[in-house]
Amino acid sequence: MDSPTTHSFVIRLWLEEVDKQTDQTKWRGHVTHVLSRQRRYVENLEDIKEFISAYLESRNADINH
Repeated sequence: MDSPTTHSFVIRLWLEEVDKQTDQTKWRGHVTHVLSRQRRYVENLEDIKEFISAYLESRNADINH
């Protein structure tokens, strides 16, 4: 079976409090591949890129642009 030519992802992000004394917050979230329903929890944009890259590299997509 050929791999799909279209991939859909749902990215959900939220601010999570880290330290009440310094009022620092950190972005957290998850990205889900719609077709497979695989999900990865993320803490930065690089985590999102890595998750999505795995699906696009199978189609030889250039993800660096």
